[in-house]
Amino acid sequence: MSDAARKICFVTGSRADFGLLAWPMRAIRETPGLTLQLVATGMHLAPEFGYTFNNIRDEGFTVDETIETLLSSDTGAGVAKSVGLGVIGFADAFARLRPDLVVVLGDRFETFAAAQAAMFMRLPMAHLFGGDVTEGAVDESTRHAISKMSHLHFTSNEGSTRRLIQLGEHPSRIHTIGSVGIDAIKRLALLDRDGTGRAVGMALASRNALVTFHPVTVEAGRSVAELEELFAALSTLDPAFGLVFTLANADAEGRALNDRIEAFVAGRPKSVAVASLGQLRYLSLMNQVDVVIGNSSSGILEAPSLGIPTVDIGERQQGRERAASVFHTPPGHAAIAAAIAQALARGRQATVNPYGDGESSRRFAEIVAGIPDFRPLLRKGFYEPGARP
Repeated sequence: MSDAARKICFVTGSRADFGLLAWPMRAIRETPGLTLQLVATGMHLAPEFGYTFNNIRDEGFTVDETIETLLSSDTGAGVAKSVGLGVIGFADAFARLRPDLVVVLGDRFETFAAAQAAMFMRLPMAHLFGGDVTEGAVDESTRHAISKMSHLHFTSNEGSTRRLIQLGEHPSRIHTIGSVGIDAIKRLALLDRDGTGRAVGMALASRNALVTFHPVTVEAGRSVAELEELFAALSTLDPAFGLVFTLANADAEGRALNDRIEAFVAGRPKSVAVASLGQLRYLSLMNQVDVVIGNSSSGILEAPSLGIPTVDIGERQQGRERAASVFHTPPGHAAIAAAIAQALARGRQATVNPYGDGESSRRFAEIVAGIPDFRPLLRKGFYEPGARP
């Protein structure tokens, strides 16, 4: 083997996965013998989603390649075409970068495109958050497909590790490290209440909620109806209750949701909608609110570590392990309102988070650095417990 530093190439396509990947990337950058590469794509390059490419640079990272994939359509056909554009773009980028290991996280369609390109180019690939379950999203299928294309797995919990073994992945290739999102909570100096209000563009009220509602992608046409049920539930709150919405992502129907969110905010006092907050502002806001509401994974993965209760709506995150502070509800307005009341009654309190202790990024970098050669990982079989070798 050469003594040259090995190139570890991360792929990020949204504000959400960048917030999770930032700390593993820092850990890789600080590890002797490893060199960080970064490819930005998807929503990072779209002004309507906050042009979060700037957030990447503000966090001190150099972007080695950018890949335009998004079309001005949030239909299923538009997303499928974006995947095709992504495969072409990633093939060119990987040919130029020649990484030793590609690192992808989660399940978004941009990640799916990167994984396909890496697989056909015979590039070793590591996947974070494989084995998770989200029964209400197309992401469920893409996540498992990405896992089968990958050669190393870094899971957020033991249940996910078991599911990867069920998918035929060998236990020796699976590492349960916890959720890398908790690392930021442990390390960042979060903004105070006044600073958070300035960051989101609205002075916080005496009571506040962080609201994020993404498309329910398994069944077309449901997302708008479920969002309207959420609006009806939020309308039962005191008008002085502060609401901070973060806009939906670029999945099918995402633009339709954002149009309605902006219209709702325009007609309600003490509310604001932001396209993207970035990790520091987002976690600072989460730390200051009384409840997290919607169907974002952050309410399940990160909020419990701050002791903030979550109201998880509908099927998008169904199947994930949950802390005691997470209240699941069907997407009807009366049920949502009742769950919000339960969450507010619980209030902020110390909670055991099943997704780890904030040391996931360190574990990730140590494991990657400890593998002497990634190329042999390309050869993998289907693991069957109890089967003969």
